Amino acid sequence: MNDMMSPSPAVATLAPCSILAGIGAYLPARVVTNDELAKTVDTSDAWIRERTGIRQRHIAGPDETCAVMATRAAEAALADAGVAATEVDGIVLGTATPDQAFPATAVRVQGALGCGGFAFDVSAACSGFIYALSVADAMIRAGQARCVLVIGAEVYSRIMNWQDRGTCVLFGDGAGAVLLRAATPADGGATPRGVLSTHLHAQGALGDILYVDGAVGQPDKPGHLVMNGREVFRHAVAHLAGAVNEALEANGLAIADVDWLVPHQANMRIIDAVGKRLGLAPERVVVTVDRHANTSAASIPLALADAYAAGRIRRGQLVVMEALGGGLTWGSALVRM
Repeated sequence: MNDMMSPSPAVATLAPCSILAGIGAYLPARVVTNDELAKTVDTSDAWIRERTGIRQRHIAGPDETCAVMATRAAEAALADAGVAATEVDGIVLGTATPDQAFPATAVRVQGALGCGGFAFDVSAACSGFIYALSVADAMIRAGQARCVLVIGAEVYSRIMNWQDRGTCVLFGDGAGAVLLRAATPADGGATPRGVLSTHLHAQGALGDILYVDGAVGQPDKPGHLVMNGREVFRHAVAHLAGAVNEALEANGLAIADVDWLVPHQANMRIIDAVGKRLGLAPERVVVTVDRHANTSAASIPLALADAYAAGRIRRGQLVVMEALGGGLTWGSALVRM
């Protein structure tokens, strides 16, 4: 009797993995071009394009809060997966621009969607989505959840110093989401599927090269983003290329095996430099920075959703994602779609 009730050895040893069951995005309706910015900021379209590759960005309206945009992206991911909100076990949301100190933006999204389970935010600046994906994947692998929404959502327009042309031209608003679902490795056949591995890093000694000057309880601080762009660039290329190579080595793969690189959309110079260091052809790199600008934790899921909706990224393809943000924080994720 006991033998009949026990799972077979083959089934018992199959630990769950997490697959990307759905992908969604949301961008504010308002689009601000470089020429429009140049009317109020000491800059020009040529100056911005030459240094960043950016030609426009989306800016949230008064009613487009971080929670609202995150909810819209989550709804799109659920629709893509064909999953009801009531099936969601939890929400992990990466953001550096929450609507409130608390409750977490993820809790607001949970309330709007009408789902249960857990909900919390992850703060890792531009690396927030990679960190959130890693946490959700680990929870699924540990058997703590079977269906988790992972969201990156930002309203950086509300922490910009709009007189500082070195920073205000770089950022935009938006949200992207993926739905992770538990599966067994056997579901993917002979080729492993889903999130293959994630790799996270931080270097707190470099926290002062990219930060926000102000927080709750500091009314004398402006609460604006401050960045040493030259230093960020210097560290970004090496760390990002290193994180990609780390993911490939962990899975016994080479850059030639990768179908797509979905990088954090900070600026075109960093994206190009990382691609060259990896030896990856430009046509295998997803680029949306020209249209979205830097949307911080939202940039990777937005770029993923953009390429997926266009039919460029397809099921079964190998995708590597990487990001670096204030902290410094950085990391990578390798996913078989």
